[in-house]
This record gives sequence, C-alpha cells and structure tokens, in this order.
Amino acid sequence: MALRCGIVGLPNVGKSTIFNALTASSVPAENYPFCTIDPHVGVVELPDPRLEKLDIIFKPKKVTPAIVEFIDIAGLVRGASKGEGLGNQFLGQIRQVAAIIHVVRCFKDKNVTHVEGDVDPVRDAELIETELLLADIETLEKHQFKSEKAARSGDKEAKKENDFITRLLEHCNNGHRARTIQTTEDEAKILRKLHLLSSKPILYVANVDETEITHDQRGNLEQQLVDFAEKEGNLAIRLCGKLEQEIAVLPDDEKALFLEEYNLPEPGLNKLIHAGFKLLELETFFTGGPVEVRAWIIKQGATAPEAAGEIHTDFQRGFIKAEVIRYDDLTRLGSEKAVKDAGLAKLQGKEYVVEDGDCIYFHFNV
Repeated sequence: MALRCGIVGLPNVGKSTIFNALTASSVPAENYPFCTIDPHVGVVELPDPRLEKLDIIFKPKKVTPAIVEFIDIAGLVRGASKGEGLGNQFLGQIRQVAAIIHVVRCFKDKNVTHVEGDVDPVRDAELIETELLLADIETLEKHQFKSEKAARSGDKEAKKENDFITRLLEHCNNGHRARTIQTTEDEAKILRKLHLLSSKPILYVANVDETEITHDQRGNLEQQLVDFAEKEGNLAIRLCGKLEQEIAVLPDDEKALFLEEYNLPEPGLNKLIHAGFKLLELETFFTGGPVEVRAWIIKQGATAPEAAGEIHTDFQRGFIKAEVIRYDDLTRLGSEKAVKDAGLAKLQGKEYVVEDGDCIYFHFNV
C-alpha cells in the first residue's frame, strides 16, 4: 500500500510551500487565494536508514524504498461544501486520500494576507473541519434516501445499513465527526464504503516562522492548535515551511549543516511521514535478495498472507509459509546464512502477525 496524503488548508497558509519542500518540486506558491487549482501529486521516497544496512548485507542490484504520495489540494474556504471557491471539486479530491494533512498558519506577518482577515489557528482548523462535515451530511442524506428505499423491500442487510446511516447522519448533524462514532464490525465496513471526509484521520501541521522553529517551547498560536488536535483525537506537529523549502534544494552535505544551524534534528519530511505512519497505524517490512532489496508498507496487525498480498495477489492466494528474519538479528549477525545457522530464521504460518522491520521470504504455490 502507498501512504497517500492530501495537503489541505485555507488559501495562503503555506500548503504549496510545504508541498514544494516535501517533494522538492516547483509548484507555484504565491501570495493570493486559489493559486493551486489543479491538484499536484508528489511521489516521495520514504526515508528509512535501515535500507542502507540491508543494501550492505544483500548487495542487491537495486534498492527500492517505500513511497509516499502527497497531493497538494487547492485552498478551501468558508462555504466550500456549497461550492464556494470551487469547493466541491476540491472536496472530491480529498476523498481519494487515506489521511489529511491540514496546514494551519501559526505565525503573524503583515506582508502575508489571510483570507479570514487575521490569524486564528483554532478558528481556521474548525472552519475546514466544518466544511468537511457539511459535505458529509449532504452525502449521507443522499445515501439515506437510497437505503430507505432498499430497506422497504424487506432486505435485512439493507435495513441494517439504513439504520446505521440514519444513526450516523444524526451523529454528524449534532456536530460530531464521522470518525468519532462507535461502530460494530459490520457498521465499520459500511462506514469505509461511504468514503466520508470527516472519517479520515488528520495530521495538523503548525506552520511557524523561522524564529519560533528554533525554540523548544511552543508559541501561543501553536499551542492552541496542539490543544485542539488533542481534543479531536488527532496529531499535530510543527514545521517552518519557508525553512523546509530552503533545506529541500540544498546538496546533501549542506543539509546537515543547515539543520544544525537551526537546531533541527531532521528535515520536516521525515518528521511529517513518521507522524503520518503513527496516525494511520502503519509499519514497514522488507524483502531482500541479490536482485532487489525493497521496503513495503502495511497496516499494523497485518498477517503474513496480507503482507504477501502487498507484493502480489498471487502471493496471498497461494500462501504456504513466510520465512521471517528479524531486522535486528540480520544486522547484528551480518548475513542471512549467519542468522539461519543461529536458528533465528523462523517459518511462520497464516496466523503470523508481521512486525515492523521483519525481513520476509514468502513461500507460495499458485
């Protein structure tokens, strides 16, 4: 699976600047609303230092990192759910992503206009969340009309679906996000099929200025956003979009010096992706050999056959066993042979739950 994230926010809060930094691309980032109209997609290699060590051990012809897709979606405005500012088009783009990265401006600068007139992180965050919720209510009303008709036919499954959609619509009409409703396993499947905007997890990015990014203590505006995110059951991180864009274009040997100068432990890309992984409960496993070492993304709790399916559906369909080597054992002993000689390579069956960093060779027969 690829980690697919949509970058949203009000116009002119630094979305495209951060997108440029993350993808080292050149999407226009201008000081006026709706600069971004068509969504821009950036494919970024997932930074993972473990691949460097696996490269040394396996000496493959190529190393393939996992990838992350970032979609820069045009700025949403008040009334987007009713089509304001091409809102319907932009909201439709959000339905295609697994997680929402919501960039919120947390700095004041009289030279950078704000579509709402002043800087208020919580108001801005709530404004976008409200537009997502209003769009979901409209979607649910349409689904309820269809499900009611099907339920009247006497179909038991249709009645269950209608009952849940009715309960979910009431939940959203009361101002609650779809992701906060309690569901049974069957209801959760219905919820996933609806692709509601407010059911998606959100990672808030506090876009701060250059002076604040160097301080360990959060500024007042940033703290307001962090408190809001925690209340909503989401995560928040800080970035300085302007600095990250400068870092992105530097040669590798100069990046470390730049980061050290601003007391930053790592580029914002790494920080953002790690937070995205945590938010979506993802992890990485590896396959390795003389041809290729490759990283794969899976959900935490995935079984060995499900992991095999990420490589190819045939692997999952014809799954027999998974030969699993722990990353730590492999790097400690230095080779597959040494791990096997030590009796640390394990054959696992269909019930095995893959752990982050597992190096796996799948046995299958189709």
